[in-house]
Amino acid sequence: MKSTGVVRRIDELGRIVIPKEIRKNLRIGEGENLEIYIEQDKIILKKHSTIKELEDFAFKFTEAIYSFIKGNIIITDRENIIAVSGPLKKEISNKELSKELLASLNRRENILENHKKELKLTNNKKIECTYIIKTITVESEVVGMLIIVNEINKIGEIEEKIANICVNFLEKYLEQ
Repeated sequence: MKSTGVVRRIDELGRIVIPKEIRKNLRIGEGENLEIYIEQDKIILKKHSTIKELEDFAFKFTEAIYSFIKGNIIITDRENIIAVSGPLKKEISNKELSKELLASLNRRENILENHKKELKLTNNKKIECTYIIKTITVESEVVGMLIIVNEINKIGEIEEKIANICVNFLEKYLEQ
C-alpha cells in the first residue's frame, strides 16, 4: 500500500475529506459512491460500480442482442467498457472510456447518429460509424451507457427500439 503522507482529522459527524488531488487522480466525482472495506486494522475505500457487479450478466446480455442486430453492442459503467459483443470486442473490452464519451455520460446525453461520423470509444480507439448512445440511469443517478455501433450500415428504427428496450430493462434490473 502506498502512503500519500496526508493526515486528516475525522469531524464530529464521523466524516473525513479526501483531498482534491487524490479525488482527481482516481477520478472520483462529487456524488459518486464508494464501498467501504475493512481489512484487519485498515479501512479501504473503493469506487463502486453498480454495473461492474453485473459484468457476466452484461456480457451474456450483449451477446444475446448481438445475435439479433449484428452490430457492436457495448455496455459501460461510469468509467470503463464493461461488456462488448461484436467485432470491436477484442480491441475495447475493459478499456477506459474516451473523454468525449465521459462528457456525454456526465451530460446524460442520448445520441442517435444516422450518418457516418467519427466516434472515439477509448483514448486509443476511434472509428467511422453510425451509432446510438443511451444513458443508463438508476434512481436519478447515471450508472453507465449502452452504445450500439455499426461501421457498415445506418442505424435504423429497429436498432433504436432495441436500444430503448435494453436500457429500460437494465434500469429496471438495476433498481432491484
